[in-house]
Amino acid sequence: MKTLFIRTTLACAITLASSVLDILPVIEIASAHAAETGKSEKTRKRTPALGARVYSQLARAQEVADAGDIKAGLEILDQVKSKSSSLNSYERAMLHNFYGFIYYNDGQTDLAIKSFEQVVEQDPIPESLEKSTLFSLAQLSMANGNYGKTITFLDKWDLVHQGTSPINNNVLRAQASYQSKDYKSAAKYIESAIAQAADEEKAAEENWYVLQRAVYFELKDNQKVTEILEQMVRLFNKPEYWLQLAGMYGELEQEDKQLAVMEAAYQQGFVTQKSELMTLSQIYYFNGLPYKAASVLSKGIEQNLIEKNAKNLKFLAQSWQGAKEADKAVEVLNQLASITEDGNADLNIAEIYLQKGKSKLVVQHAIKAIAKGKLTNAGNAYLALGMANVNLKQFDDALEAFKSAKEIKSSQRMATQWLKFVEQEQRSAEQLAALK
Repeated sequence: MKTLFIRTTLACAITLASSVLDILPVIEIASAHAAETGKSEKTRKRTPALGARVYSQLARAQEVADAGDIKAGLEILDQVKSKSSSLNSYERAMLHNFYGFIYYNDGQTDLAIKSFEQVVEQDPIPESLEKSTLFSLAQLSMANGNYGKTITFLDKWDLVHQGTSPINNNVLRAQASYQSKDYKSAAKYIESAIAQAADEEKAAEENWYVLQRAVYFELKDNQKVTEILEQMVRLFNKPEYWLQLAGMYGELEQEDKQLAVMEAAYQQGFVTQKSELMTLSQIYYFNGLPYKAASVLSKGIEQNLIEKNAKNLKFLAQSWQGAKEADKAVEVLNQLASITEDGNADLNIAEIYLQKGKSKLVVQHAIKAIAKGKLTNAGNAYLALGMANVNLKQFDDALEAFKSAKEIKSSQRMATQWLKFVEQEQRSAEQLAALK
């Protein structure tokens, strides 16, 4: 049932790639770029060499900073910077690169970004350095909440690369687009990332699917959200995905699938919260399985997972009645009667006993119900009381009850018929008694 499942908010629990820069230590990067220096490229200028003297000073600055003396490390870089007029473009780029990493490791993100921006301003520099720096800038911008700049840096990365964007770039684009509320673009990029992973026979990461699901939720494409959750259930088998999938089946009014998924989740021990247990019991009930509904609800109350209040006891009694478990229903209704001021629970008990032919108990609980008052249908209480007294041959009491029922519009017609019947039965009884 669509209205039964408490709608799960598919807020985007994204683990941002920008939270940690996925990069090598600076010295290793410098070595890699140094190996590239001097290579001839058709579309790039020849990169000058990184001098050993400059490299050794930069490396020493990093070692000092890594040892915990940030100030001393920056002072060494400042000494190199004071001679920047004698440095070539590659050496200036690496100088700013080292500044950036020291600032980043010290938590000075804004200064790190400014330093890395200076790296890509130098020309010419190795393509690998330019690309790695642009990607780091995109990550840092993402972490700072500057989603527009994230995409700008990724665009610049693509201009340098001049080929198909790799998976991580598309994921980062999708995250930035999502945060910018450009959900259509986010959908395109995360779809590309997942498809690329499949083509390369790599496993798509869980948070990619979390993002994809959130994107299509924002696009109000419930069918697509459901398909994504079906994949997430198969791939990751987490409780929240099972429950969210059941919720989406409810949104699509596919009650049979909603029931199957919720039941499978329950059997795996994934349904543990009050709202989830209540939802499952309601799904069972409205799918014609009142016994299972009552069993889930009863167990939840026993385990103190579900509050033993009037509303829940009423639904539990209703479920036991639907399952033809009269004794269990009466047990619950007695508990309900003890915590409610009105007489409706006692009336319900009286009606159950009337069906079971236990007339004395019907009289007992019908009188309790009438005495308490505030009945949803007082006419039924008088009718039950009257019928029980007829069975007990207490005709005067029966007539009194039916006369009271006749004064209530909802029970007037039936009470009138019973009055005629009782008057006739009473006359017959009196005639028989006179003949003895």
